[in-house]
Amino acid sequence: MSGADAGAPGLRVTVSDVAAAAGVSRATATRALKGEGRFAPETQERILAEAERLGYVRNTMAAELAAGRTGTVGLMLRDASNPAYGLLFSRLQDEAHRRGLDLVTVTIGADVQGAEQVNALHRLLGMRVAGLIVATGGITAAQLEPFADQVPIVRAGRVETAERIHTAHYDDPEHGRMLASHVLSLGHRRVVVLSGAEDVSFAEHLRASAMQSTLVAGGASVTLVAAGAAPTDGVDEALDAVRDGATAVMCASDYRQLAVMRALRSAGLSVPGDVSVTGCDGILPGADLLGLTTLRIPVEAVAAAAVETMQLLLTSGSDAAETVRQPFVGTLAPGSTAAAI
Repeated sequence: MSGADAGAPGLRVTVSDVAAAAGVSRATATRALKGEGRFAPETQERILAEAERLGYVRNTMAAELAAGRTGTVGLMLRDASNPAYGLLFSRLQDEAHRRGLDLVTVTIGADVQGAEQVNALHRLLGMRVAGLIVATGGITAAQLEPFADQVPIVRAGRVETAERIHTAHYDDPEHGRMLASHVLSLGHRRVVVLSGAEDVSFAEHLRASAMQSTLVAGGASVTLVAAGAAPTDGVDEALDAVRDGATAVMCASDYRQLAVMRALRSAGLSVPGDVSVTGCDGILPGADLLGLTTLRIPVEAVAAAAVETMQLLLTSGSDAAETVRQPFVGTLAPGSTAAAI
């Protein structure tokens, strides 16, 4: 007896297999499985029962292509183990489901010069997705723009300058200005700014550049440390500046903030008694309990706008649409790791 006859799920069960088992035409089985058409209740139940018995799984993308519909979107995401990206992924999924779009997702970890991300985009296009949502800052505009020849692209999170790439992004320069203004209001005039280098994290680079310019404009002297991707990178240089008299360390992410706080404690220095420390993202679980001085990025608003923009592009046609640029500003969380001097 065959596996299908025995009721074992098959990996390549087709609509024709379901139709034959239910004793109906392929067209009837197709409509029943899609929830379309009118059938006697017993016919509908028989078709669905046979589909379940055989282990039939509908190929959503193939069905959409055959019907001329475009409802499957590729999503490329930075490592979802990072809470900021994990929350963004969750909100993008929720919003896509609410709007009737299906997401096919690939996640990327460390990637030198964006090569893996380019390959991932090629894989998504090979799945015949109708559009791309790119939620990673590690791929450049030059690498991303050629894909806009084939499908509409929306960046979620990072600002973009390429003309044909749409964005729903965090206003990272404004976030840097908000945090720097807070540190200045506390009286700090010797400050370390610690961030990933531009080719490591463009978002951190934008935040740090805005922090530096705002601090200098406010009369502060700034030690800028552009570091690698690991949260501990650059921490030793930051502590050297503290020993030389800096009273605050501004970090371009909460992960870097925690790394600095650990190092300060190991060095016998208290936060904020000896040194004030700030971060940015505000997504880490327990950030409020730790009292982190940070900025909470507007993940929910960015996710909603990114999916809404993609749906608009798929509905109206990307060629006819003007480039969408939507910046979103987060909320300062004063916390208790930065104090007045």
